[in-house]
Amino acid sequence: MNQPTICPKFEKAISLLSQRWTALLIYQLLSGSQRFKDIQSAIGISGKVLSDRLKELEHKDVVKRVVIPETPVVIEYSLTEKGKSIEPILRTIENWSQQWVTQESE
Repeated sequence: MNQPTICPKFEKAISLLSQRWTALLIYQLLSGSQRFKDIQSAIGISGKVLSDRLKELEHKDVVKRVVIPETPVVIEYSLTEKGKSIEPILRTIENWSQQWVTQESE
């Protein structure tokens, strides 16, 4: 019996979204442009990992980095159209989690 093969594009998409912090980072940016420190404090990620993820997502055209020439310089991150298009998927996961995922007591 032949096993169906997984579409390479699907595999790449799952690989990107399953990287630690990536989906949470995109989810956080669904609410609009944010500064680095605000993203960091909202999701509790280290500065280095956040920087790496933002650079990767910027390279993949999911996140846009905007430098605002003030003193000091302000940098804001937001989702591109490509990044915003992930919203229905994340909202579906959010709805699924509300119904099926139990919060473990700490």
